[in-house]
Amino acid sequence: MLVSLCRFEWQAGYQELATALFQAEVEFSIFCPSLLLTEQSKLRLFEHFWSSNGARVGEDGAFGWSLWLEKEEENRHKILKEESSDDNEVGGWTGWTEQVSGRNGDSIASANTVEVDVDREGLDEEMEDENGKPEDDTEAMLKLLGIDVNAAASDEVKDTTTWVKWFEEEVSRDLSQWMPTRKAGEFSRVDEMGEGEDEDQLSSVVLFEDINRFLFSLRSNEARLSLVYQFIDFFGAHMSPWTSSNSLSWSEKISSLETLPDSMLENLRSVQECLSKSDSVNSFSLGSLLSGSCDISMRTEMMKFLRNSILLCLNVFPRNHILKEAVLVAEELFVTNMKTCEVATTPCQSLAKRLLKSDRQDLLLCGVYAQREAASGNMKHARRVFDMALTSICGLPKELQYNASLLCLWYAESEIANSSSRDRDTESSSRALHILCYLGSGLAYTPYTSQSSSMQILRARQGFKEKLKKIQSAWSHGVTDDQSAALVCSVALFEELTNDLPGAVEILEHMFSSVLPGRKSQSHQLELLLNYYVRMLQRHHDDLTLSQLWKPILEGLQLYPLNPELYRALVDICNHRMTSHKLRMMFDDYSRKSPSVVVWLFALSYELSKGGASHRIRGLFERAFAQDTLKNSVILWRCYIAYEIDIAHNPSAARRIYFRAINACPWSKKLWLDGYRKLSSVLTVKEMSDLQEVMRDKELNIRTDIYEILLMQG
Repeated sequence: MLVSLCRFEWQAGYQELATALFQAEVEFSIFCPSLLLTEQSKLRLFEHFWSSNGARVGEDGAFGWSLWLEKEEENRHKILKEESSDDNEVGGWTGWTEQVSGRNGDSIASANTVEVDVDREGLDEEMEDENGKPEDDTEAMLKLLGIDVNAAASDEVKDTTTWVKWFEEEVSRDLSQWMPTRKAGEFSRVDEMGEGEDEDQLSSVVLFEDINRFLFSLRSNEARLSLVYQFIDFFGAHMSPWTSSNSLSWSEKISSLETLPDSMLENLRSVQECLSKSDSVNSFSLGSLLSGSCDISMRTEMMKFLRNSILLCLNVFPRNHILKEAVLVAEELFVTNMKTCEVATTPCQSLAKRLLKSDRQDLLLCGVYAQREAASGNMKHARRVFDMALTSICGLPKELQYNASLLCLWYAESEIANSSSRDRDTESSSRALHILCYLGSGLAYTPYTSQSSSMQILRARQGFKEKLKKIQSAWSHGVTDDQSAALVCSVALFEELTNDLPGAVEILEHMFSSVLPGRKSQSHQLELLLNYYVRMLQRHHDDLTLSQLWKPILEGLQLYPLNPELYRALVDICNHRMTSHKLRMMFDDYSRKSPSVVVWLFALSYELSKGGASHRIRGLFERAFAQDTLKNSVILWRCYIAYEIDIAHNPSAARRIYFRAINACPWSKKLWLDGYRKLSSVLTVKEMSDLQEVMRDKELNIRTDIYEILLMQG
């Protein structure tokens, strides 16, 4: 619920509030002091932190609520010691006794808060009223929005260029004003703000009163880690999959998309590249229709915010390779965007070395860092890091040695990716086989010097058989983890390199059959294993029949109907082996059985990349909006408007669709602003003015007054 609330506030233009809600909950649940407090006492204690000048998670200098409180107590005792000669100064604030009023002035908040209603209760009711079936008549749409088409236009704005400049300024402020601001130590509640504080400042300053009703305590480590993952994912960091595509968090994220996330964009771009190679027709990318939604400066600041946040969370969740990978990628993006010239080293190298210095036994950190080096083209350095980690593994505790399967799989896959040929006789393939032989045999690792002998391969195969028996027993009881899934992938890769594909396929299918279907659908490890299986088949697609390629993809889509990688593989294989009509029929079938944004995005991407007929593309959009689960999809409406403007070049149709869209999704500020971005040639001055007024009426956060633009022009 918290993530949905933050997403709603962000899309309505209240980015500062969404960011503050996440910051507050992470501090409240992840970095809470280890004191036995009631929930009410905990809230009172947190109010003191929130209203102070202490840095919050993600900000420079933040060290968490708990450590901040310890330092506050230390400072308080220090002050009491210095003032011990003054008999009149006694007592102090401890967090579980009554606060001493007036002792620290405005830096300590009063225990009795004044309830100020800052809710936007009318918004939900208005949304329900507006979400009725849209009418095609433009005038009726305008009336539904509360716009009087017969009213006289205002004389203040003379032409649409003024409104376009207003839109540009509004977007610029949206991109730069996503972090909550505050005047540390000056006020903590609305009634303490002076009359001079304007409305804009009030909206960017998030007070304790704005967030206290949404705070809750998470007790289990699993729930707390899930909060951290969703916090990182919300702000657009690159993360390895941590949950199944059947999970509620994934389905809610997909259904509420306004823009394409990087992972989805990568899959759609792959589809477009695949289709453009086989067709000479003019093709369009679905991603290009929504380009320009985020600038470099905002991306840079977000990556810095995420890097700071993840580094702080690693104090609570050490040796978590998903968090380690996310922080290294965030550091890469931050450093790359900050520097205008190329650098000789990988951007995350400095941070990775600093993290390794603090924990030299963190094998998975070595692994994710070596992967980043390999991805940057520094394969020699990546090998040194991998070899160092694997060489030292024998002297580590058993629980750390258990991570060897992940480390070996990453190393072997990096070598395979480094090879430009499918030939098993290349040096990279020999290196990969050497790594896997070590994993199977259980012998001490030595860096690669020559090809593996037949005896080493035989010993590794026997060792893998024993390991697979243990994993199969655990999986049959529903116990799956990243390490066991990595070991199965490693065995399959070993068979692919030694006995070619049939042996690898047999192992993967045998392991899948040991898990009940209900458990398969909720396990993200098994979903990753399926993705690995499909990628392996795609590497050998020229040597396989259509049915051999087809079976795992169809079975996979039955288990994971929201999996983007499976749809990408579906398009890739069908493009080489089937007619367009057959693939279109399959998309139609999936859209009826499992309607989702994912299916329609891939169907639309296929048609755009193939240069499909306009009536076919419009039909796809209209059929999508006829489904109850998709009629409120912001990203599909935005794509439809962009298609009519940028590809079909039909502004009047785009205008009609735009009014339908803002009736269906009145909470999306980005969708409203698309009218100013895309439709300035067909909207009148009065319509643009009326649209802004309706946005204000619906309590979307408007940061720029039109009079500011008029003054700049004057």
